[in-house]
Amino acid sequence: MKRYKEPQFQERIAAAARARTAVLEQLRDKPPVDEAAAAERAERRLAKEAAAREKRQNALLAAKEEKAAKKALALEAAAASAAREKPVLTEAERKAARDARYLARKNRA
Repeated sequence: MKRYKEPQFQERIAAAARARTAVLEQLRDKPPVDEAAAAERAERRLAKEAAAREKRQNALLAAKEEKAAKKALALEAAAASAAREKPVLTEAERKAARDARYLARKNRA
């Protein structure tokens, strides 16, 4: 079995030059870019990006409005429940309730 032979410096340079010329040949064989088609593709891409940006902005705005509406609804519900749960007592009613609590505490002891 033969041993691996390390390529010499000159051989490596020649291989690199062959590879470089092969790549240049491929680039020369490539057809030229049609400027009108490239401009049309760029215009379509920009229009698509603008539509996507507008869609994202509309979604964010809708989410913000929905959040504000939910918050307003929650505040309204909280205010309504607070008004329902806590009737406004007059001074005499508060005094009567306090006296009843004191009397109940005195009777327990």
